[in-house]
Amino acid sequence: MQKRQKLFSDAHYENFLRDDGEANEILKTTKFKSDTPEGEATLRSRFAQRLALRKLMAMYTAGEEISSLIPQLEHLVEKYEIRQAALALSEQSPEVSPLAIDDWPHEYEECVQIIGLCILLHRTDLLKRFVKLIDNAGYAGDDTLYEDLLCKILPDRADVDQWYHDVYSPLVQAIYAKTKEEATNFLKKYCSQWYPAFKQAPWHDTHLQGEEGNHVGYWAFEAGAIAFLYGIDDRKIDHMVYPKDLVEYARSVAIRLEQNIHEHTTDTLQRRTL
Repeated sequence: MQKRQKLFSDAHYENFLRDDGEANEILKTTKFKSDTPEGEATLRSRFAQRLALRKLMAMYTAGEEISSLIPQLEHLVEKYEIRQAALALSEQSPEVSPLAIDDWPHEYEECVQIIGLCILLHRTDLLKRFVKLIDNAGYAGDDTLYEDLLCKILPDRADVDQWYHDVYSPLVQAIYAKTKEEATNFLKKYCSQWYPAFKQAPWHDTHLQGEEGNHVGYWAFEAGAIAFLYGIDDRKIDHMVYPKDLVEYARSVAIRLEQNIHEHTTDTLQRRTL
């Protein structure tokens, strides 16, 4: 494997895999402290969901094959669904979101990271399942970036000119740039300011913890998804947080799918003329 970020060592990954295995075993037998069974379930579900997210991130950062991320993404989306169901019971709010994307920038970032991964891995089925959890809580039609990530894949999305967090302004501007060069420059600007903008995030500066720490990589998957969806030239984007090979993967799969559709259409037309 070839690591995708230099801040993540082989020892980091080995330690992570060991700790992840131990944490999942502990999860099977340990109860979280809470006054109610519903509260315990919410704590358990969030812990399990975070384990799944961290593993997916670590796998990508460590250099695992992109195709190997897909089963882990399936597992992760399922954990968000379990999290939402547990929260709904605990808070007696059937449509509560598993992520407070309007209040907390790092939870919004988590949201668009998952959306970005679903897009770049061409899993529209998982995208629909995940977005349903967010939409049902009342977030549909409120945020430009959220809608622009979805509108090219899912039907009937809203056209809105506002967004929750200023850090995403350059990425929104990349979508609506007047020239291809401006779009590239906005994308580059977004990547350069991405990490400093999340100083309050729980994962910020985890690379300073050493090889026994909690670092699993820093990735702006949403930037890659926007570049893919809107045809932004990313040849000059070489920032650490930009998932360039994942974008290349998404483009190659899209080309193959288009070729298959063309071949199928051509074959159907030929059969009809015989």
